[in-house]
Amino acid sequence: MAGHSKWAGIKHKKAVVDAQRGKLFSKVIRELTAAARLGGGHPEANPRLRLAAQKAREANVPKDVVEKAIKRGTGDLPGMSYDEMVVEGYGPGGVAILVEALTDNKNRTSAELRSLFSRLGGNLAGAGSVSWQFQKRGLIVLAAKGLSEERVMEIVVEAGAEDLKVEGDQFTVTTSLQAFETVKQALQQAAIPWESAEVTMIPSSAVRVDDPSQGKALLALLDALEDHDDTQHVYANFDIPDAILAEHAAA
Repeated sequence: MAGHSKWAGIKHKKAVVDAQRGKLFSKVIRELTAAARLGGGHPEANPRLRLAAQKAREANVPKDVVEKAIKRGTGDLPGMSYDEMVVEGYGPGGVAILVEALTDNKNRTSAELRSLFSRLGGNLAGAGSVSWQFQKRGLIVLAAKGLSEERVMEIVVEAGAEDLKVEGDQFTVTTSLQAFETVKQALQQAAIPWESAEVTMIPSSAVRVDDPSQGKALLALLDALEDHDDTQHVYANFDIPDAILAEHAAA
């Protein structure tokens, strides 16, 4: 779990850099359109759209672009329709990987993701062979410096969090989907900032990858999957030593 949480923090920092380059725009826009198509165009009644709108704000997507993406999803404007797809597989070290994508061509996306797995030391698996190892949860990562564990515990548990763990220099808060926004609001009201806050798939168990070459190969595969244009989310059940993660983050 520690490796998974630290990776969530690294991905969030990378997303900030990507947002500055405009790299995230297309993925955020796709998610806005898909969320609006599936649950309607009102964020207050559509949790998925509300979260997508928040990510759009973090990526500095212009308001008019957000509004147009939502209207394409509701059918008020013409535009591309995206289908959801899930690809399951294994990476170096036997780590389970789950990829969620939005695409206008499932055959093309499937072939390209299969190629990435094959080229970077992984392999695809059948539907359902990996997904059972993950549960959808809210995950909030806080920098522990300057914070009292007891105070944070009191705030998040009272707001409905399921768990709080201390992992090195971070606090990791896990919530149900229903309590995610409430816990975030409680932290915000207490003036406690977070490094990352997302709805994610949390593994029920982790595969330890101690071998540096396997760890680097796994992270290279995960990065390549993340960078694919159609990919929205990548989840993996690994636990990698901090030194390997830190070297990867620095690179």
